This record gives sequence, structure tokens and C-alpha cells, in this order.
Amino acid sequence: MGHLTKGNDELLKRIRRIAGQVAAIEKALTAGTDCTTTLHLVAATRGAMNGLMDEIIEEHVRTHVAHPDLAADDRAAGAEELIAVIRRYAK
Repeated sequence: MGHLTKGNDELLKRIRRIAGQVAAIEKALTAGTDCTTTLHLVAATRGAMNGLMDEIIEEHVRTHVAHPDLAADDRAAGAEELIAVIRRYAK
């Protein structure tokens, strides 16, 4: 169950933006930028990662849990995978 069926290009663009945000954090730390500015960069990056996680979770639910053509075993497996991810994310 390792595929995304829709919006893959948009997700890749989002990942590239996040990579740019992480690079900006590194640059801020290297340059000795003030804490407030650096914290804002980290907060924005965290928000972007959370948004990415939301998109991928939504696609997983639609494709591997809620899709009407899924067999009961496939639906259960998709749900268990999602539960495992959420547990790890919540730590």
C-alpha cells in the first residue's frame, strides 16, 4: 500500500517547499539569526509538515480504508496501518 493515487505532483511541490524551509532553518542557525526569527521558521516548517501529513492521511483513508471496492481484509489492513502511524505521530 505504498502509492498515492492523486495529487502526486502537488505533494512533490509541497515537499520541495518544505525542503526549502528546512534549508532556511539551517541557514538561520549557521548565521546566528535571532531566536524569534528561527522559531518562526521552525513553526512554519512544522505547519507545512502537518499539512503534508494531513494530505497523505486523507488519501490513505480514501484509498485503503473507505474505498467501497475494498475487501474486508484489505480495509482492516489499511486501518491498522493508519492506526500505527497515528500512534507513532502522537508520541
